[in-house]
Amino acid sequence: MTAKPIIPFLPKWPGTMTERERFRRQMHREPVDRCFNMEFGYWDDNFREWALFRDHGITNNEDADVFLNFDRAPTVNAHWMHPYFKEEEVSRTATTRILRNSEGLLAEEPITGHSSIPHYIEPTIKSPGDWARVKAERFDRQHPDRKPDLAAIQRQHPADRDYPLGVGIGSMIGKVRNLLTVEGLAYATYDYPEMVEDMVETNCVLIEDFLDAVLPHVAFDFAAGWEDICYNAGPLVSLNFFRDVVVPRYQRITAKLRDHGVVITWIDCDGDVRPLIPHFLAGGINTMFPWEVNGSGAPGDSLDRWGPELRIMGGVDKMILGLNRPEIRELLESLAPHVARGGFIPFCDHRCPPNVDPDDYLYYLDLKQKMFGLAGWPGLTNQS
Repeated sequence: MTAKPIIPFLPKWPGTMTERERFRRQMHREPVDRCFNMEFGYWDDNFREWALFRDHGITNNEDADVFLNFDRAPTVNAHWMHPYFKEEEVSRTATTRILRNSEGLLAEEPITGHSSIPHYIEPTIKSPGDWARVKAERFDRQHPDRKPDLAAIQRQHPADRDYPLGVGIGSMIGKVRNLLTVEGLAYATYDYPEMVEDMVETNCVLIEDFLDAVLPHVAFDFAAGWEDICYNAGPLVSLNFFRDVVVPRYQRITAKLRDHGVVITWIDCDGDVRPLIPHFLAGGINTMFPWEVNGSGAPGDSLDRWGPELRIMGGVDKMILGLNRPEIRELLESLAPHVARGGFIPFCDHRCPPNVDPDDYLYYLDLKQKMFGLAGWPGLTNQS
């Protein structure tokens, strides 16, 4: 049965550049016709609770991007764990279930349909013996499925495309934390430092293999990775560990990217990332995403502090989106000078939660266009 096509709810922001040209120029702080228009997505609850989505059959973030007519920035990604564990339910009660998830962790999660982080009961990796087994079974560099289908990538993303395309650079330490759990990582960096470094090295080598395979054949516009190695009080690992173990791997990866003209490299990391920014920059990572304001503070402060080295994507405080329209306007007005400077693409600083009124959310999107998307941008001159 053919899926019903999605009819955009909002018009496309007007502009004279292609999405690809606009993204590249904005991230390099060059003049653009308007701000690149994107959002990070929504909680699963939004698709059930917001009539805006529910009444139009929008059930996921990919469809929402089409429905709201955002600019595109897809990414081509490598395999990480392959094969994944078979997900299976171990037990359940009236309110929760315990399952072995696809990454091998034993996790408890609520049976409510509400988005939440599971409670992890048992890690995938407890000892070097566990890692040796999982590495052999699921991180084999020679597995035939790890060879990217270059012809398919080129068909899906032709060289003359009008949108920016990213190449995934995986995760050096965030996925390691997944396998060990936060507590397990804290112990393992002291009890089994060689094992933890080998886990980081394995991630790095798999990405290097992928980049060697795709970079000579596909012209990418940016690179994108994921860490989530911070919480609201700072990093989950020591700065020395990050500097000595993680940064050298990023230096190897970003050197390959630069050799093929890929300069913009973003990392998706929640929490307070500010203590890690000097180390990310030293590793060639120059863009932070989605810049959670309640962890990292106002994005403009860090853009001023680190100057042209740093770029930010995100940084629109989701807490304020859930308040009222005057505060939403005040927030966007405070961001306007930094958007005008370039190297900053504003959007909700993680997935937008359901407590935000959908009418206020549409007001926010409309206000973004009025401030950053009309003729005469950048700046707020003559904007009502």
